[in-house]
Amino acid sequence: FSKGQRFGLFPYRVFYLLNKTGHQYIKSKLQFGVGVSTKNFKKAVDRNRIKRVTREAYRLQKAALDLQMKDHPHSLLIFLIYTGKELPAFTVVKEKVELILQKLITIANENTPANT
Repeated sequence: FSKGQRFGLFPYRVFYLLNKTGHQYIKSKLQFGVGVSTKNFKKAVDRNRIKRVTREAYRLQKAALDLQMKDHPHSLLIFLIYTGKELPAFTVVKEKVELILQKLITIANENTPANT
């Protein structure tokens, strides 16, 4: 978290890091994770549902970002933290994840070697 950058798009806080591909810990060009606070959701079943729905929304929409990162010299590490206080509907999560991925595609485009 300390090396990367972040932005917020309610109900998510997005942490990302564009990293050199040759790094020893990175196995692929695109890595993704989700977290939900125990403070806002006491029941594990609620936290797990939010994570499962978010991962599914990401899986369904990651193709454009994956295509963008294929020819990119860096890898992209993404971590979403759900900061909302209520259980979200899948449609809301899907819309927000789509906006997040569009913003990440823009960020990746700005950091291509031709643009730097």
